[in-house]
Amino acid sequence: MQVSLIGLSVFAITLIVAYYSRGMLIIGLVASLAFGSTAMMTLTSLGGSSPLIYTLFAALLVMAVTARRRIWLDLGNVFGSIRPIWVLSALMAYAIVGAWFLPRFFAGQTSVFVQSRTRMSVVEASLAPVSANISQTGYFILGGLTAIALCALLLHTNRIDQIRRGFFLWCGLHTTMGLVDFLGKSSGAGDLLAPIRTANYAIITGAEEAGFTRIAGAYSEASAFGGVSLACLAFCYTYWRKTRSRLAQWLALTLLVLIVLSTSSTAYVGLAILSIPVAFSIARSLISGRIGSDEILIMTLLACGLAAALGIAVVNAGFFDPFIRLIEATIINKSTSSSGLERTYWNVKSLQAFVDTSGLGIGFGSSRASSWPIAVLSQLGLFGAIMMAILLGVIFRGLGRYSARVDLETDAVATSVKNCALASIVSGSLVSGTADPGIVFFVALAVISATRVRARSTGNATRPLLEQRGARRRQGSWDVAMQRS
Repeated sequence: MQVSLIGLSVFAITLIVAYYSRGMLIIGLVASLAFGSTAMMTLTSLGGSSPLIYTLFAALLVMAVTARRRIWLDLGNVFGSIRPIWVLSALMAYAIVGAWFLPRFFAGQTSVFVQSRTRMSVVEASLAPVSANISQTGYFILGGLTAIALCALLLHTNRIDQIRRGFFLWCGLHTTMGLVDFLGKSSGAGDLLAPIRTANYAIITGAEEAGFTRIAGAYSEASAFGGVSLACLAFCYTYWRKTRSRLAQWLALTLLVLIVLSTSSTAYVGLAILSIPVAFSIARSLISGRIGSDEILIMTLLACGLAAALGIAVVNAGFFDPFIRLIEATIINKSTSSSGLERTYWNVKSLQAFVDTSGLGIGFGSSRASSWPIAVLSQLGLFGAIMMAILLGVIFRGLGRYSARVDLETDAVATSVKNCALASIVSGSLVSGTADPGIVFFVALAVISATRVRARSTGNATRPLLEQRGARRRQGSWDVAMQRS
């Protein structure tokens, strides 16, 4: 095991900031996601796996909840009131058993893609137990335990404000480091964030695409930065639409600019997918005649941008040629490039492995795909994929009808976290090679599940009461006006 002093220093600084933000473990856990290539150590016994600093925050959160004197009562409340937690627990057990049993039972019966220690690249090999069976399953189990621990805390005390501050700190750090990376490379200063890239990953931060410098932020490559930027943009945009927060508005605009400049095909395709529900929402508002000021702002900005682009094209016909080459390289010709063909082949072989194992799967971490749904299907099999789909359905449903039973802030935070998790799933569906949906998925599962339970238990909640009081005040004002008349 090799310890990274820089990684430990970043962890300590994040812990101190989270402590003074009055939510050390929850805020620290979410904020630490901004450091996507900062590891505290490298585990040579597990094939060089290097846990990022968020894993220590997650482990501390789980241990803190476990050490509570009322732990059994908390667990009873969680399992007694949140049915999806039973599905999550069954999926965790299935992942552990499958990671050990399946690659041994089906050894040599199909081919998979694994990380080669000697060649430092992904190679095709016959199915066999690998170190990733332990490391990736461990990350997944840690995420599941984090969701259970968060449910216990959120059911006991309303900590939605800590969730909000944690996500804003994460988005702020991610945006800031993206700007630092972009300005450093654009000014010729190089990779200013190189000292904090301590993870044992393939670091691809100095690459260019069609003459444009690729933005990686605090991550190992532009694709990872683009995927996380989509998740942060979804959170900030949703929170802005719900609350008209100026902070969320400016973060969303800055993240949108960074996504455009990132040269990441994942970010571009993901942004196009996420724009579809936004376009439908605006169209529905136009048809119903209930368009809001924020939607007018969005359409105005789009119109101004289009008019500016047309004006520039008229004055200088070749101005957009570099951007056209960028779009061609990252989107249009991406599927026919060597990397695109390679990743397509990974997905084809992963689906073949699912067929070769009669739908049982090859075990968590046994192979690498290039799409999260395909990785889930090939590694967890049909049974595991069904359980994962159930959990994804819980997040997609969100608060549902219970949104009317919680206060506006809780509704805004829960909906923003939900959309953040769904955006991360969209980006993962484009490039992710593992069946692990990521820690944001588990945080969103806990926030939504616990909030629904609290809304059910409170019965008449804050928003209906406020509406009733407002109605009584309006009725009283009407009565006074009638008496005066």
